[in-house]
Amino acid sequence: MKIKIGLTYDLRSEYLTQGYSELETAEFDREDTVAAIEEALSSLGHVTERIGHAKQLVVALAAGRRWDLVFNIAEGLHGIGREAQVPALLDIYQIPYTFSDPLVMSLTLHKGMTKRIIRDAGIPTSDFVVAECQEDAAAVAFPSPFFVKPVAEGTGKGITPASIVRDRTGLPPACGQLINAFRQPVLIEPYLPGREFTVGILGTGNRAMALGTIEVHLRESAEAGVYSYGNKAHYEEKVSYELIRPGDDPVVAEAERVALAAWRVLVCRDAGRIDLRCDFAGQPLFMEVNPLAGIHPVHSDLPIICNHLGMAYAELIERIVASAALRIGEPV
Repeated sequence: MKIKIGLTYDLRSEYLTQGYSELETAEFDREDTVAAIEEALSSLGHVTERIGHAKQLVVALAAGRRWDLVFNIAEGLHGIGREAQVPALLDIYQIPYTFSDPLVMSLTLHKGMTKRIIRDAGIPTSDFVVAECQEDAAAVAFPSPFFVKPVAEGTGKGITPASIVRDRTGLPPACGQLINAFRQPVLIEPYLPGREFTVGILGTGNRAMALGTIEVHLRESAEAGVYSYGNKAHYEEKVSYELIRPGDDPVVAEAERVALAAWRVLVCRDAGRIDLRCDFAGQPLFMEVNPLAGIHPVHSDLPIICNHLGMAYAELIERIVASAALRIGEPV
């Protein structure tokens, strides 16, 4: 089925020219990401039209522009519901789009709320406390070492070697520093010392499948012990990724089982990524989900998994569109 597909996105260069910082725009996309999606969709026979960010979408909708489907990678800029803004606008006009709906986008951006759902569903995840202020660190009952990060950021923002807090006395100031810097609560968890995995997911509901798993290895030049903002920003020099098939490693098989269960419980759609880390006993634990995963053909984790598997970028885009296209004609 060949259709007209609009593209929604936040172009990092546009925000930088407006005076936003490198850190504030860290999750936004480069021009070559949008061009790669556009090229892949065109190669599949679809007609594409660039829309842009949420405000540009508002203008386009008010002008009467419509599409059969929108390929949405817009992250949004302000508020806990920022990733839900474009999906919510499209729902108003009953225009289907790729990836998850506004409820899922808002929920999963808040790591603490997500872990409450995951824990209630019986999916393995670590203990945690959401601290609104540094005094809330007193509520932490589990032992050190601790790991502290902003509750609603991506791309490793706010994660540094200082996120590992070795003793209880250091916990309140570590929380206070992040709360002040990012103007949001922080998530406190036990520091998990084991292996770290990223599982790519394709599909929705019962059609969802674990596409593949890469293990994150920090090189000697990396900031030790943590998949930090700095390590992610310079991953070519600091990080290596190893594709491990579940049939070759029972820990990876368990990681994929946990990831797929979490994906379905959270009702995520089409494609995304789930991050897990192992505890002292080697059990993979859910850390977080990204239902709007980066999709740069070379630098983003989901396409990196596809590259390891020998899956062409156009095939990844095709499978995402095929999953979303099942909703064309459905009531919102």
